[in-house]
Amino acid sequence: MKYLIGIDLGTSGTKTVLFDEFGKAIASSTVEYPLYQPENGWAEQDPADWWDACVKTLQSVMAESKISAKDVAGIGFSGQMHGLVMLDENGEVLRKSIIWCDGRTAAECADITNRVGAARLIELTANPALTGFTAGKILWVRNNEPEVYKRCRHILLPKDYLRYKLTGKYGAEVSDAAGMNMLDVPNRCWSDEVLKKLEIDHSLLPDVHESSELAGHITAEVAALTGLSEGTPVVYGGGDNAAAAIGTGVVEKGKAFITIGTSGVIFAHADSVAVDPGGRVHTFCSAVPGAWTVMSCTLAAGMSLQWLRNNFFAPEMNTAKGLEQDPYEIMTAQAKRVPIGANRLIYLPYLMGERSPILDPNSRGVFFGLSAIHTKYDMLRAVLEGVVYSQRQNLDVLLGMGVEFSEIYATGGGGTSSVWRQMIADVFNLPVTTIQNREGPALGAAILAGVGTGLYSSVSEACKSIIKTNPSQDPIKENSTKYEDYYKLYCDLYPAMKDSFGKLAGL
Repeated sequence: MKYLIGIDLGTSGTKTVLFDEFGKAIASSTVEYPLYQPENGWAEQDPADWWDACVKTLQSVMAESKISAKDVAGIGFSGQMHGLVMLDENGEVLRKSIIWCDGRTAAECADITNRVGAARLIELTANPALTGFTAGKILWVRNNEPEVYKRCRHILLPKDYLRYKLTGKYGAEVSDAAGMNMLDVPNRCWSDEVLKKLEIDHSLLPDVHESSELAGHITAEVAALTGLSEGTPVVYGGGDNAAAAIGTGVVEKGKAFITIGTSGVIFAHADSVAVDPGGRVHTFCSAVPGAWTVMSCTLAAGMSLQWLRNNFFAPEMNTAKGLEQDPYEIMTAQAKRVPIGANRLIYLPYLMGERSPILDPNSRGVFFGLSAIHTKYDMLRAVLEGVVYSQRQNLDVLLGMGVEFSEIYATGGGGTSSVWRQMIADVFNLPVTTIQNREGPALGAAILAGVGTGLYSSVSEACKSIIKTNPSQDPIKENSTKYEDYYKLYCDLYPAMKDSFGKLAGL
């Protein structure tokens, strides 16, 4: 029996899962780490925390599984996208990573658009300049921390940093690199034109590869540290959503998934490049060789629920700890008792600004309609519904681009909640299906490792043999009708507040 390891570098923690060659999870370990917010709208993490979590989770799964290290056929990665990791000539980290949900780079994004041209930038990179993307972060460091920039010799994405630490090899792959605003997405290579206009030295960027290609091997030092064998193959892997697509079988036209993790994403497979001229949703390279994806990204989906939990639901957290239950299960059970519409309370989930579909870093979270009758349980229901409304807006954009699908797979922490899944089914008016294996991104990373090391002939063939689904949750017509009026009002709120958000940011 051969085994595969998928390492999923997330925002809240790194999860490492060891699978057998049939996709069954044998051992799993997660280590969490902090998010640093030195100023309002900023978000950073320490790559040292990622590396510590990677080592500890690898040690744990190898010890728990008790398998021979020689039976690990390969290791793959899934990782949070867009984060900036800057290394010096010795490969040492120069500063904390500015991560995907950081909103400080509005001025740099305007500069990028001016230098390249709005239409030309979308033509080349398939996306506008957005504060979450990596190019703006690079320019911000150059503008605000010139001494750090001067010492920089290597620019990596988060998961690519972990792979470098495991193998000693620098590299990038197309699905993650497509979110940097520097990749020629249609041609799957760095854009010399963008780099020249932004005055970014090409030598700072690693070579770019397909996601399932072999990237390197475990070094002797890492083998001694983790319990792996020296020489174990490591493949490039994919961005978190690209890997989740592999782990849910969304590798063919007509398939899509929704994930509610820290961020919220709707992700559809495409056999050719499809671009929204307004840049409201993103077109990236797929982790499937020669394919592309169309996806939306909202910045504070599960983060909104986490914020509410941490600030208002301490008793439920203590109860959950005593019962050894997930506090979110207790919370969503309570939300189920509140009627649709949360007693006329609507939540806008813009805690970190917003990307899809409004593209406004100045926007902020709102409870609209708050009155003295409302309790924290109404707020809870409103948060759950508001996150789903934000996803529905993006669904409407995808449908307007001609991207169609008859059902949608649910993944991420939100996908484990039957309450949230039913909301999605009702608001989307689509069946919602889950995958029997809940390890989406980590499983996708492992499948890519299996393809790269020859265990599977292709990504699609691997998915056909490994991915199994559960019965779908169908929309309830009566509920869909009730939600529609609230959804329409939700869509009216941001345009009415847009100017006020800008004024607030200037105070």
